[in-house]
Amino acid sequence: MIQPFTIRIPQSVLDDLSDRLARTRWPDEVTDTGWDYGSNLDYMGELCDYWQNKFDWRAQEKAINQFAHFRAEIDGIGIHFIHERGKGENPMPIMLLHGWPSSFWQMQKIIPLLTDPEIHSCEASDSFDVIVPDLPGYVFSDRPKEKGMSVLRIGDLFARLMTDVLGYKRFAVRATDLGTGAAQQLGLVHSNSIIGLHLSGANPGASASPPQDLSEAEKRFVADIQNFWAREGAYAMMHATKPQTLAYGLNDSPAGLAAWIVEKFRAWSDCDGDVENRFTKDELQTNLTIYWATQTINSSCRLYYETMHIWRTQAGV
Repeated sequence: MIQPFTIRIPQSVLDDLSDRLARTRWPDEVTDTGWDYGSNLDYMGELCDYWQNKFDWRAQEKAINQFAHFRAEIDGIGIHFIHERGKGENPMPIMLLHGWPSSFWQMQKIIPLLTDPEIHSCEASDSFDVIVPDLPGYVFSDRPKEKGMSVLRIGDLFARLMTDVLGYKRFAVRATDLGTGAAQQLGLVHSNSIIGLHLSGANPGASASPPQDLSEAEKRFVADIQNFWAREGAYAMMHATKPQTLAYGLNDSPAGLAAWIVEKFRAWSDCDGDVENRFTKDELQTNLTIYWATQTINSSCRLYYETMHIWRTQAGV
C-alpha cells in the first residue's frame, strides 16, 4: 500500500547536530597541501561553521516537501520515493536512480524539466512521469537489517515498485553510480518491463577481468578506470570490506561525515578544484543533514559490501 510521506526532522535532532558541530575536535594538517591528503582543514572548518550557524534546514525541508513523496512496503522493506506526474497527455514513466553519497535529492533539479518540458521550450508531449526512489539503506527508505540487500535485489524490488505498486507496464530508467547496478538488473532480468536504460557509468559487475578482444579505445578506457580506482578507490574498498568499522566515526561526528562525503563531491565533479563551483553550501549541507538525521551513513556504505560479495560469488573469486 502506498502512503503519502512528509519529511520532518525533529528539532531535537537539529539541536543535537548543532551541539556536536560546536564541540568538534579538529585534527592537525600538513601545511600547504590543499586537498592532497583528503578533505582540507580550512574548508571543512568553514563548511561546518556555516552548517552550525547559517544553514537553514527548515527552508530546505520546505523545498523538499514541494514534491509528492510516498512510501510503500515491498517484501518487508519500506521504500521512500518521489512520484511526480508529467503534464502532457501520455507521459512516459521514468525512474531516476541515485548512488552514493547522494539520495533522491540529487535529482531535484531535473524533475520539473522532465515533468513539464514546456518550461524550457520543449513539447508537452515529451513529458515524463518521474519516480525517484531512495535505495534501501539510504535516507528515508528502510535500513535492511539482514544480509543480502545488494544492487541486484534492489533492481528486483524496484521492478515491483514500478509495476505492482505503481501500475506501470513499461518504464525507462536513468541511473548513476550504485544505481547503475540496480538498473542493469532491471535490464537483464526484467527486460519486458523496460523501455530503455540510460547509465552514467556502466559497472562490469561479475566480470573477474576485462575481455581480451578489446579495441584500442576500450583498452584506454579500462586503463583510465584502473588508474581512477588506484587514486580514488580506497573509500569503496573500505565500504566493501569493513563498513561497520567506519560507521562508528561517521555516525557520531557530523564533521567526520562531512569530510567523508564532501571530499567525494569535490573529487567527482567538474569543479576545477573548488567544490562550490558546482554545489552551494546549502546544497552540500542539505545532503549532509539528510544523511545525519536519518543515521543512514552505515547502511548506505553497507550496500558496497553486500554487492561486492554477490559479484565475487558470481565471478568465482
